[in-house]
Amino acid sequence: MLIVSAIAIALACGSGVAAAQDLGPSPTDRVGAGVPPASAMPELLQDVGLDQRLNAQLPLNLAFKDEQGRTVTLGDYFGKRPVILVLAYYECPMLCTQVLNGLASAIGVLKFSVGQEYEIVTVSFDPRDTPQKARAKKATYIERYNRPGAAAGWHFLTGSSREISALTRAVGFRYAYNASADQFAHASGIMVATPEGRLSHYFYGIEYWPRDIRLALIEAADRKIGSPVDSVVLYCFHYDPASGKYSLAVMTLVRTAGVLTLVVGVAAIVWMRRHERHGVAVAGGLAPVAGRVEER
Repeated sequence: MLIVSAIAIALACGSGVAAAQDLGPSPTDRVGAGVPPASAMPELLQDVGLDQRLNAQLPLNLAFKDEQGRTVTLGDYFGKRPVILVLAYYECPMLCTQVLNGLASAIGVLKFSVGQEYEIVTVSFDPRDTPQKARAKKATYIERYNRPGAAAGWHFLTGSSREISALTRAVGFRYAYNASADQFAHASGIMVATPEGRLSHYFYGIEYWPRDIRLALIEAADRKIGSPVDSVVLYCFHYDPASGKYSLAVMTLVRTAGVLTLVVGVAAIVWMRRHERHGVAVAGGLAPVAGRVEER
């Protein structure tokens, strides 16, 4: 069993190399080749970003309106399952829709289902958004997702400036309003939180690798969901906060290869010794027979 487990881990790590995918810019990539320094960027954009607040506790007592106009608290969606948190205003002409589309594409191929293994909470950061707009946006994505029970697990909320500000500050989501264009300048990304409401993962950009979303949900749930194979994959990959993605744990792979080599070596030595003892026993059993033959 030990050999089989070691081989399984090594194979999982090896196959993960080909599956690794860049999920877009990390926080350190915001200022780099082809991107102007902050001082040279428009003043509006200098205040825009998504800063990680890993392990920070979400303010679960904040009150919002759900898509039916009912007053709810953020904490109503926590306590049982991990939560994917999305900040997106419902009349965004481009970026927010791309974020939601990217999330819908990723979760569409997961075996985990919204409302069963995890929840999604989408909160508008535009205080002018209404429950009616939230309801229309929800209908679009529930229809696209097309799985039973999704409507009870994917929530679209609206709120006042006070609640929105408290939530965006808590998660590190910085945005700015452009009055001349009547639009918000904002970053793109999603967050994963534990059932207790602590931020555990950030994913940047508008496209999300399904494997990373799955592993993040498993870790956020303290491995209470998923399969034994997922545990093997998590052993090989680790979440890198700097890049906002999972990457191959090289040292883990090296250690696994070393353990596998040791196990195979020990097994070979044991097999050789048993084979050698068996050969001696057979030879010793034949000697008297040969002697009796000679006496005749």
